[in-house]
Amino acid sequence: MTEPRVIIGLFNPKSPTNVGGVMRAAGCYQADSVVYTGTRYDRAAKFYTDTQDAMETIPLTNVECLVDDLPSDMKVVCVELAVGATPLPHFEHPEKAIYIFGPEDHSLPQAVADKADHVVYVPTIGCMNLAATVNVVLYDRLAKAETSLAGDDLIRQSRDSRNRLTVKASTETA
Repeated sequence: MTEPRVIIGLFNPKSPTNVGGVMRAAGCYQADSVVYTGTRYDRAAKFYTDTQDAMETIPLTNVECLVDDLPSDMKVVCVELAVGATPLPHFEHPEKAIYIFGPEDHSLPQAVADKADHVVYVPTIGCMNLAATVNVVLYDRLAKAETSLAGDDLIRQSRDSRNRLTVKASTETA
């Protein structure tokens, strides 16, 4: 197995709905794995919300500590509304990273942020939910990548069976 390039780390997530949304984002943006701490998710996991079955291909693992046993070249990126953090539009994503997100009803512990190579935030008015934040961060990583997937073949592969929309060529001239 190859070393992971992108790991999503969830600090004590409380909602199975959000973990399901995170798993869907991990599948859409090709994260290698999702790890989480705490017991709240385990107690609520029966409320399954991973609608694309990402758990069949992306490991979801409970761990004691999010930053233990990482490859030496993997950077720790905390995503949190923290004073002094870097706004996401100004952030250059490392090649290999674990992105650590706090729970919706609290913030990351200072000890976790102190171990980070980077702390970034999504500049919004108010805070987004966990799954939305993961989607935005992973999309930002994809959008800033030198190579990214694009084109009609990707669209055909990604859409569901009921979507057959095509865009007609414009007949207007500039």
